[in-house]
Amino acid sequence: MAGDDTLDVLPMLGRGKHRNPKKGACFMELASYLAGERWSDHPQCTHPLLAMLARAVNDLTSDEKRPRLAPLIPSVIGLASDDPRWDVRIALRAAQTALPVAPADRQQTLAVAIYGSERMLDVLEGRPLGTLAPESVAALATVPRTAEWAQKFCEGTHVKPKRFVRDAAPSVVSTAVQGIAEAFVPDCDDRLRELLEATIADARVWAGRIDEDAPPLDRGRWEPVVKAVPLASA
Repeated sequence: MAGDDTLDVLPMLGRGKHRNPKKGACFMELASYLAGERWSDHPQCTHPLLAMLARAVNDLTSDEKRPRLAPLIPSVIGLASDDPRWDVRIALRAAQTALPVAPADRQQTLAVAIYGSERMLDVLEGRPLGTLAPESVAALATVPRTAEWAQKFCEGTHVKPKRFVRDAAPSVVSTAVQGIAEAFVPDCDDRLRELLEATIADARVWAGRIDEDAPPLDRGRWEPVVKAVPLASA
């Protein structure tokens, strides 16, 4: 993956949207710049839900640890598809990752998201109904009562792929990232980064780019427009 610890400085990333580089940059804004697009946190170079995940992780990571997300930025450039399975799998990984650590008030939503995403994959991939990935089984096992409730809640429900992509998947990603950020664990920042890194790796497989090395973060390309922070203090 795109992690280059040989850099002595990293881009100073900020929360939220910025009008131009002089005002700061978030993860996806810098991606748009490096991709040669107009300055935007919704660039065309990255799948919309993957970009949403990156923005959410960027915003909910602490100021201290946010610069360490920067080496991942080149890896999202060129990862785009209109295949609905991308949206379902991005949402599913987010829910699987968040459920074991998320606060109780988010666990029902995340458990339902796992069952709902798996059912959607049954439809899209022609799998036997009720198939659960090992990662889903493991995540649900951490909250057995909630999992049992969610399974019953999902019985008989039917969601069309277009509606899932439009409404459900973004909601799942938002809830999952919030759940990780609010978790009572000491490594929330690391978990957020690992979720983003793993999802990028997934997308590179789906895009057929698994054998390609992700491009490095070229200091010469970003430093003219984005402030830097020493790596040692990031």
